[in-house]
Amino acid sequence: MSLYYEAADVLANSEKTGGSLKSRIYKNKDRKNSPAQLFALISEASKWSPVLKDVIERCGLLAEEKKLTPTLALLLTHDLLLTKGVAAKANHVLKLAILRHKARLSAEFTKARIRRRYATLEALKEAVDSGQLDGGDEPLKKAHGHPRWVRVNTLQTSVAEQLSTTFAGYSKASNIGEIQGAPASVKIYLEDPHIPNLLALPPKIDLSKSSAYVNGDIIFQDKASCFPAYMLDVGPLDGDAIDGCAAPGNKTTHLAAILSERNAGSRQQKVFAYEKDKIRAITLKNMVKRASADSMVTVKAGADFLRANGSAEEFANVGAILLDPSCSGSGIVGRDEAINMHLPALPAGVSTPATGKKEKKRKRGQGVEKTEADHNSTLLNLDFDDSTPEETPIEDQLSERLIALSTFQLSILTHAMRFPKARKITYSTCSIHFEENEGVVFQALASAAAKEQGWRILRREQQVKGLRDWTKRGIWQPGKLDAEVNMTEEMREDICDACIRCEKGTEEGTMGFFVAAFVRDIETGRHDTTPNNDVVRELEEEWSGFSDDEPIMVEDGGEAKKATVAQPAVSDTSKRPKKKRKKRRTQ
Repeated sequence: MSLYYEAADVLANSEKTGGSLKSRIYKNKDRKNSPAQLFALISEASKWSPVLKDVIERCGLLAEEKKLTPTLALLLTHDLLLTKGVAAKANHVLKLAILRHKARLSAEFTKARIRRRYATLEALKEAVDSGQLDGGDEPLKKAHGHPRWVRVNTLQTSVAEQLSTTFAGYSKASNIGEIQGAPASVKIYLEDPHIPNLLALPPKIDLSKSSAYVNGDIIFQDKASCFPAYMLDVGPLDGDAIDGCAAPGNKTTHLAAILSERNAGSRQQKVFAYEKDKIRAITLKNMVKRASADSMVTVKAGADFLRANGSAEEFANVGAILLDPSCSGSGIVGRDEAINMHLPALPAGVSTPATGKKEKKRKRGQGVEKTEADHNSTLLNLDFDDSTPEETPIEDQLSERLIALSTFQLSILTHAMRFPKARKITYSTCSIHFEENEGVVFQALASAAAKEQGWRILRREQQVKGLRDWTKRGIWQPGKLDAEVNMTEEMREDICDACIRCEKGTEEGTMGFFVAAFVRDIETGRHDTTPNNDVVRELEEEWSGFSDDEPIMVEDGGEAKKATVAQPAVSDTSKRPKKKRKKRRTQ
């Protein structure tokens, strides 16, 4: 089967395979063409489809070439006009069909560019790459593009040095909107008003091969992902810090850079970076080394923070803990994005031909199954996110997954609260769900660990400047935690106001994110730091996922196993039968 027949078959999804476009391409080992080639053809053709749809319809291609489907016509026209040529043998039926109309297609393509008022092909390409075209003749300004966020690594360099070297010749933008709408060729930057040493650059700019990135002078890190380390606000009196779920290492190295900046001349503070997965721990070590943070950061490869004993001698000076545990990743930019392929309409009286794939024989009386994805619509939606097969209701699976995740998240947060010298904790997720965010915060504050150890939420007016001014705050969803959390409405409002939310696809240019900070009256209560091994074992059975805060992990996202609990109950030891508590204490 040719590249184009195979690409059309992927889009038609005639096998009714569940999953995203990427997973359908990459998981099928029987295809003759490389997955990368198929994906590149489909994604690039979809970007150009608003223009090519118009070109094909005005040329009358489908009326004359009865063997071409709208999808095949679009894929072939894309390669004919915008690449080195159609990837098929000279005598291939598809190549012959499209080459017969090369002159008319080229002429209509030029007219389409002129109608949209682009003087050159390069200008049109730039508009297409930045998403500034829809199906009409008028340019469409794409709202709220996601900036390329770059954190300057102050362990090696400074913002001033980078502006004079890596970003020499760049001009300063007046606002984030100017950055979001800029094509990759425009050299502008914006110093972020909330997070120090953070720059916003045009969305499509590519710095991955720059010496500054290769050498670790700059680090690609979403703005929201910088909130936890900055919110922790670790000073010389706060002692050492722990990153309880560290890989791939952006937050770890950010935390190390903040400690180094603020504590010059003082005793060098340490960062203990936990990563249970040994493979991800290798990525963490490489990241720490590249950022020149290895003298400050001790990587706990293959170690589970839930099993860490807070009373151990090495943690005697730990006063700050950063927690960004495994989550649904629902806030990650690109996880649920989709692209739209605008397909040319079939002329009146023309039926959709076969795509080149053999049809299965059917019993008499059965209709022929549609194999062309565009039978009923001229707009084909291509979902990049891994979806659930239709047989399983997605709401049910999501609910079970959130229960398992929030139970794990609560356990790791209450475990951190039992470290005897800890006085600050930040808890964050790249999730948009209440269950993983405010739900965990409320349950943690209501737990025995928080009450006995004297933990409370860090109120908004006490937060570090920049984050104190962030306008999007936490939410309360009635009915989800009413039975577990006994608080007045005023108390709930204060806690929600202390929580920070970020939304993706907005004028702020962030991913979807949540962060809350806790502080402690260290004179309050007893200091029980013994890990609850029963809880650890139960959680390991329920959840075998990973922390997927960073976009690098999107394609390899693990799935939570079904939870064995009916609700995200507090997993603190105080909720267990007294006999079990007594038995553990005597062991």
